[in-house]
Amino acid sequence: MKPNNNALDFLGMSLLIIVCASWGINQVAIKVANAGVSPILQAGLRSIGASILVIFWMKIRQIKIFENDNTLWWGLGVGILFSVEFILIYWGLDYTNASRAVIFLYTSPFVVALGAQFFIPQEKLNRIQLTGLCLAFAGIVIAFNESINLPSRQMLIGDIMILVSAVIWGATTVVIKASPLTSIAPSKTLLYQLGVSAIVMPLASVAFGESGITNLSPLVTGCLVYQIVWIAFVTYIVWFWLIRNYAVAKLASFTFLTPLFGVLAGAVFLHESVTIYLLCALALVGTGIYLVNRQA
Repeated sequence: MKPNNNALDFLGMSLLIIVCASWGINQVAIKVANAGVSPILQAGLRSIGASILVIFWMKIRQIKIFENDNTLWWGLGVGILFSVEFILIYWGLDYTNASRAVIFLYTSPFVVALGAQFFIPQEKLNRIQLTGLCLAFAGIVIAFNESINLPSRQMLIGDIMILVSAVIWGATTVVIKASPLTSIAPSKTLLYQLGVSAIVMPLASVAFGESGITNLSPLVTGCLVYQIVWIAFVTYIVWFWLIRNYAVAKLASFTFLTPLFGVLAGAVFLHESVTIYLLCALALVGTGIYLVNRQA
């Protein structure tokens, strides 16, 4: 049975929490892998490996890769957006720190909510739901309050890159939901993005003069496998299935959980401290999610 597009059910919420937790832990995996593989090339290797897995998955499921479904140009478009988004994220992190970057990156739900008002008429948010989005974002700001300082010029460059990537991420989500891509298999939507980025990112790595692979240790290899198999294959297919079956603006509210899971993962794996700010942020995010998903 197809889920109710007006509200998230237990299945939708459970999948979203798993996806957000996985994406939060992924920040730790990227940091660890950066020690042995340059950032943009790392993203490119992830797209190459995940593209192969998605093609294999589609063959098993007998999902057609090439068919006249009027999605080619839309698919190439979101593939380019996807590529630019991750180039800016990985490159921007060379200029600013992760705690600042995550605040700017997760302004994406506001882009989704705003875009939905113009391009997805059936997904209007009321004032209470908009208040929920604001509360959730306030939680993110509080969680990283200790790391917010007056930026240097270098930090400002990184902040702008991450903010632009957040806008692109939100725009990509709206395009998928408002275009013919919403009517095709989620795996094909994912393949469009991974396939295009598998070509664009390695070329970008060469163009930016990255050092490439410098230390492919077992730990670095494990982090790459985690990104390729679990993140870019499993969780992305689940994410596009969610976009296809639930209200996109409400899905976007849950993405605020990702940086919180990232902080928790940092505490466990990198021994970073968990402060009162994080606890307050969890309360605000939980309240925000409830308001966004509250029935009119």
